[in-house]
Amino acid sequence: MDRIVRIGNGQGFWGDSIDAPLELLTRGPLDYLGLDYLAEVTLSIMMRQRLRDPHKGFAADFITLLRRALPVIVERGVKVVTNAGGLNPAACRDEVLRVARQLGISGLRVGVVEGDDLLPHVDELLAAGCRLEHMETKRPLADERAKVLSVNAYLGARPVAEALRQSAEIVLAGRITDTSLALGPLVREFGWAEDAWDLLAAGTIAGHIIECGAQATGGNFTRWWEVPELWDVGYPVLECATDGSFVVTKHAGTGGLVSTSTVAEQLVYEMGDPHAYITPDCVADFGSARLAADGDNRVRVSGIQGGPKTEYYKVSASYRAGWKASGQLTVSGPRAVDKARLAAEIVWKRLARAGVRFPDEDRVTELLGTGACHPG
Repeated sequence: MDRIVRIGNGQGFWGDSIDAPLELLTRGPLDYLGLDYLAEVTLSIMMRQRLRDPHKGFAADFITLLRRALPVIVERGVKVVTNAGGLNPAACRDEVLRVARQLGISGLRVGVVEGDDLLPHVDELLAAGCRLEHMETKRPLADERAKVLSVNAYLGARPVAEALRQSAEIVLAGRITDTSLALGPLVREFGWAEDAWDLLAAGTIAGHIIECGAQATGGNFTRWWEVPELWDVGYPVLECATDGSFVVTKHAGTGGLVSTSTVAEQLVYEMGDPHAYITPDCVADFGSARLAADGDNRVRVSGIQGGPKTEYYKVSASYRAGWKASGQLTVSGPRAVDKARLAAEIVWKRLARAGVRFPDEDRVTELLGTGACHPG
């Protein structure tokens, strides 16, 4: 029988349920636990934190989780792969080791993936002729150079696999692709070559399906009323084979739903070109994936094809661009809706009188609790 590698993802975003990874660890078999904390906006938040305190800039939720989960992780021999390092993987590593010492756990091997932070090299890259153009507007980053806060390349699965090869029990990364949280372990476990495009594409799509946590198990399902016990939703688990095929499932006894529909909806989430999903490791063809029911809360995915990686890395950059302000006022009594609209008009007109004006698309007034979004 082919060897199966089980990979779960217990965090779909920074602020996700802290119970989810604990349940993945304790309610069924698992080889790897992935934890995805980063969205594009997250790095700019972490940069502001690091500017205030050089020891910050990573996902502090991960440290909170480890205080509860690390003994179970060590006892069960589950390896952890996460991008919780954010903009300060070294500081995150130090906190991980401090928690281990506090829990009486010695010899914990923590691997750190670095190299994504390009901020110290921006001027060098620009001088060398690298325009760092916006993917849609083609506007060069040089136009906003003085305002730039963070510049991070999306690294791929290879450094994750290398850290695991060097016996890391926890792999801490910054801005790697979300899919690398699953593909990295698969490259390590199965020894997939750098030009095994179909296999790399399969691992990429597997990682894509589980990267948002419970979205694949009913949490983002259009027919949400068909999903049982969402309050106890089970997070996704991959059962992966060396030929690139895999099963999407969840631990028995948990809520939620895994069906061809829930998996298909997650497959097209943030997809872009379905036949050219570009990563640092390959270009995956999402249209080649074949989904089939494989039992209760089990979906088998196979037939995936891919092609050679490009010569480029995608870069996420943030820069200062003004401010956003919001305010709230409680209005009650007769004709409260009209009174609230008048209050908003007063605010906007007084701002205009003071010389502060905004384009219509940059200002909004919402009347909450009145049904004003759908009048009549």
